[in-house]
Amino acid sequence: MVAIGGGLVAGFLSGTIGIGGGLVFVPFMTIGFRMAQPLAQGTSLAAVIPTAVVGGVTHLRRGNVRRDAAIWMGVGGVGGAAIGSLIAVEVPGSILARVFGAFLLFSAYRIAFARPSVETESKVPS
Repeated sequence: MVAIGGGLVAGFLSGTIGIGGGLVFVPFMTIGFRMAQPLAQGTSLAAVIPTAVVGGVTHLRRGNVRRDAAIWMGVGGVGGAAIGSLIAVEVPGSILARVFGAFLLFSAYRIAFARPSVETESKVPS
């Protein structure tokens, strides 16, 4: 039940504010379930697939997707994920945890101090 609750929170935040589920899943698993960092990261990546598909399809249906950008980012993401996962399995978990923590802090800073977008909101079809 606790894992379902974590998934619900990650899915909700992913769908509403666009964060990746890993920002919730990885700390949840390392702190809550005391998983090793590499195991939490791998599990998170597998768990994010359905979350991302549902959120992505919903936003696609609403016209909130720039398909060209999504395709190019996906292509780069596949290459980056392959390289990153090969590196991650060789790096000690304590170092991965610190790098992930630094990434979370950087992300929080950028979100907190980001300028509002000058683009107008997309119109949602009724």
